[in-house]
Amino acid sequence: MIDFALTRHAEDALVKRKIETKWLERVLASPQRIEPDANNPMLEHRLAAIYECENRVLRVIIDPHSNPMRVITLFFDRKMRGKL
Repeated sequence: MIDFALTRHAEDALVKRKIETKWLERVLASPQRIEPDANNPMLEHRLAAIYECENRVLRVIIDPHSNPMRVITLFFDRKMRGKL
């Protein structure tokens, strides 16, 4: 299991967007794609399709350099649907 911490925004996003914690953990542990953040080189985006949710792509933005890894935000990325 990956050790991580949620920002307050990420905690709110989990509830508001009805994202299950197990989906978040899956994306953190086994992303299908990793991208650098366009604005902040310290952040990275981890993406994976969630088959239980009609293969929607969950994008998780993290600070991998913090200990524990900090989840900044997460959302289903409509632009990535069908691309993973």
